[in-house]
Amino acid sequence: MTRRHELRGVLFDWDGTLLDSYDADAQASLASMRELGVHWSLELFERHYSPNWYRSYLAARLPPAKWDAADRIWRKHYRDHHSKLMPGARRVLAILCRRHRLGLVTSGDRSRVRQQLRQFRLTQRFAACVCAGDTRHRKPHPAPLQLALKRMRLRPAECVYVGDSPEDLEMSRRAGVRAVAVLGPFPTEKRLRAARPELLLESLDELPEALREIQS
Repeated sequence: MTRRHELRGVLFDWDGTLLDSYDADAQASLASMRELGVHWSLELFERHYSPNWYRSYLAARLPPAKWDAADRIWRKHYRDHHSKLMPGARRVLAILCRRHRLGLVTSGDRSRVRQQLRQFRLTQRFAACVCAGDTRHRKPHPAPLQLALKRMRLRPAECVYVGDSPEDLEMSRRAGVRAVAVLGPFPTEKRLRAARPELLLESLDELPEALREIQS
């Protein structure tokens, strides 16, 4: 990465980047598909995983007429499992908020993400929080990230977006925002590396130093 503008905003993905929700997501997916009578397995979940889970529904050959029901059933099963913050997430956010405005752009539904932000006492950390349903299009379409930038009154060139999936990278690039990829618990590493991110971190703990280097 080369320095182009002062870095004013750092925006994050939620699941897999700040929140370790892999087990909850995977188990809810398996249980919901089983309830719908669809053949699904952990291997299939990992092979077809995407933050735009409608792609998973297509891979499972679930008729579109059942997608809303699948969403409701998934949320029901998800509540049976607990997620935790990624190691270092709270410390990294505390460091970055001293110099940058922080935002959240996630494919998670608003009620679930808001509840988790309250649970982990992180609501006040973010100047903007864009969730599924806030825009017509989902990742990797740039609309969710563009909406967050509008709410934060920041230009794309002044920001970076931090995520753990190739869809995060694509959304960032289409929005004109620099992307930082970080490896997380979801099965995205192979596709993430193939997407050739400008910057790939092994863990979230590396982010503050990486951002300092971007601006040096």
